[in-house]
Amino acid sequence: MDNPIQIENYSIRPPETWAGSVDDQQLIERIKESDFSERQINEGRDYCYFLDKIYYTSNIENSEYVCMAYTLNEPSNLERASVMDVVVEENEMYGIHRISVLREGVLIDKIPDTRIKVLDNENQSGGGILSSTKKINITIKDLRLYDVLILEDSRVKTFTERDFLRKEFSRYVWVSPDNYWAYGNYKFTFINDRNEPIAYKKTFFRDEMGNVLEPETNYLKKGKKFIIEEKNYINPVDANREIFPFIDFATSSNWKDLSNYIAPIYEEIYGNASLKDFAPNLVEKLDAIADQDEKLQFAIEYVQNNIYYIFNADEMNGHRPQEPSVTYQNKQGDCKAKSVLLKVILDYIGIDSSIVLVNFNTDFYIKYYLPSLLTFNHAIVKVSYKGEIYFIDATIRDEFGLIENRGFIYFMHYLEVKSDQELKERKAYRFPYYCIDEKVEFHARGTTGDLKLTTTYKGNRANAMRRYFRNTNKREIVDSWNNFLFYGLNYSNDRNGTDIRNIFKDASIDIISDDKKLNEFRIQYHAAVENPYYTDPKNNRFLMYFDRNVVKASARDFIHEDLPFWHNFDSEKYEVHLYTDQKIDTEEKYTVQESTISNPYFNYTSRKKITKNGATVYIDYKPLVNLEIPRNDFEAFREAHHMIADSNFGLGIDIIEPGLMNMLKFSLKKKFNK
Repeated sequence: MDNPIQIENYSIRPPETWAGSVDDQQLIERIKESDFSERQINEGRDYCYFLDKIYYTSNIENSEYVCMAYTLNEPSNLERASVMDVVVEENEMYGIHRISVLREGVLIDKIPDTRIKVLDNENQSGGGILSSTKKINITIKDLRLYDVLILEDSRVKTFTERDFLRKEFSRYVWVSPDNYWAYGNYKFTFINDRNEPIAYKKTFFRDEMGNVLEPETNYLKKGKKFIIEEKNYINPVDANREIFPFIDFATSSNWKDLSNYIAPIYEEIYGNASLKDFAPNLVEKLDAIADQDEKLQFAIEYVQNNIYYIFNADEMNGHRPQEPSVTYQNKQGDCKAKSVLLKVILDYIGIDSSIVLVNFNTDFYIKYYLPSLLTFNHAIVKVSYKGEIYFIDATIRDEFGLIENRGFIYFMHYLEVKSDQELKERKAYRFPYYCIDEKVEFHARGTTGDLKLTTTYKGNRANAMRRYFRNTNKREIVDSWNNFLFYGLNYSNDRNGTDIRNIFKDASIDIISDDKKLNEFRIQYHAAVENPYYTDPKNNRFLMYFDRNVVKASARDFIHEDLPFWHNFDSEKYEVHLYTDQKIDTEEKYTVQESTISNPYFNYTSRKKITKNGATVYIDYKPLVNLEIPRNDFEAFREAHHMIADSNFGLGIDIIEPGLMNMLKFSLKKKFNK
């Protein structure tokens, strides 16, 4: 039986010997009021009298012990304490050592008032996320406001054969505590009981002036401890602008040795795989495709769309992939399984590829972490084709295009599953195509306007829009475009509160074409517009089109002391034509204003063409992406985006009202505004 059922997932027992012991009297003595505690409580802050946390690792198990006492002075905190959930992995035991409250100086044992249920933690299996974790639900009766709750517990993860990587390597990241809590005493201990030395690296710690200190790396031999202890402690980190200090603990190693450890495991899998033997029908289909570009596209999309993605949390804890024959036969597998099958197919059609290990969630931190295979949580495929490098995520579905037209995956760090590898950084990327290419035509005649948008999406944008149009009601899509245009045409400033459907009459949106090789998705929006002009409080009329998506607010508003700005904007091209049957001001400053921005991270131009009854703007935006903007370059980068926002992200034309008095008013306005 591959997955024997574990009957017991928790027990009430004393703590392990390495955790030490504390009796009731010692607990009471540690829960003492002080000037610091009274100040925190008076300020309405929850207060933790003490928190002792110990992480213990050996070649047999990983364990974590916690003993803490904290106030229940807030109703929300009382509710959370009364009902708690603890999730344990397969072969992990949760141990309850003490549940007590200190009430008016008397220590009361609450274990008799505690009800424990063990529940299956399977709420996403329908989405292919499998886990044998259990949820331990703990309900404590009769907790009262102003009690001091004392919890002492631990969790022990005993390794099985499936945890071969955890047996061989240890990794744990300590992060400084949430700065909401105030602590009378905070203590963290890491105990290494492994045969191998553990390295630990302190990162984003600060000096008394708040300056980030250089990372510091040290080592723990078997039987040694690392201890952090603070008294009367509130974490001083500015959570909105600073990274919490953390310590990375990992079995001492280097990337080259780690790659040499993992590569033979995968090489054995490749060596045993014969696509002709286990997938003759697939081979027949591949052989029938003469064009190599199309054959590569077919291979990628076959694995992405025909092999069901199962995220098995237990399997992901190791790195031993499923045999590709099993993946093909069962038509399902996790990221490793799908990536290995894709590589075997690419080997058959003569395209160079390799598996690479990544962690999209913590990509920024990988350069600060110690070398460890346990850093990674995902596998993708690196493809070398026609002199270019591409990365394919075999777990994505509904992605299309020849390889140069497929969606781009944003990440920087990866470890290639080959011998003698170092951690690598991807090069920055410039799109060979426009992700958005849009033409806007707006004709105003009398009291109505005719508005047409023709938009071509490519790459990630095409894949996303294809899914959006397939999964979304047509009326909802039209309303979404109407809402965008309500702001883009500046109607939000002169008719706010008006039903948008009464402004954009007979609005429709249609798919014009969908090219699955070029990965181009083209749509067209069309509507008649009631009262096409924006009218200001002085009854001046304007015809406007400003696309606020062009203004990158995230770049303009970004503020962080430690995180660099991650540059991941799409390439964009816009052509906006505004026509009217009225006379316009052909010399108005913002109407004729053009811009040219050129810096290391993007090129941006807006060019105008003005006639007596209309104007056109051509906007071209080409970013260099998949990189961090260095701190020294960021303010110039931000200022360039401010320049775009200064009326360079669209077009506006001023109407010269007919009549002698209006012409005189216009002439005077021009004269005095020079």
